[in-house]
Amino acid sequence: MGIIKVENIRVYAHHGCLKEETAIGSDYRVDLKVKADLQKSASSDTLKDTVDYVFLNRVVVEEMAIPSALLEHVAKRILDRIFAEDKLVTIGTVAVSKINPPIGGDVEMVTIEITEKRKVGSK
Repeated sequence: MGIIKVENIRVYAHHGCLKEETAIGSDYRVDLKVKADLQKSASSDTLKDTVDYVFLNRVVVEEMAIPSALLEHVAKRILDRIFAEDKLVTIGTVAVSKINPPIGGDVEMVTIEITEKRKVGSK
């Protein structure tokens, strides 16, 4: 088993419960960690035998571009898509952070983090 991390993916997106948040948008940070069997790719030195981090980044960017009221919702979409499109991934963790959230205080960011395992029978 191995871990691939794609950290500090910076995107500008339009998420939030307030109308202004979805209209104006804001800065986000996404951190992704996936677990997969990396033994074959470690031996073969072939991209098709591993989880391509270019693919992981693309999924994050594309899913973050779709507005959601809740960060939990967009995080779940990211994980669902990774599991659907890359059969090597067995566990995924995604953290979505809203930079400078409009919560009436001096807060650097708010973060939600979701971890999911591939469902049994989903190959």
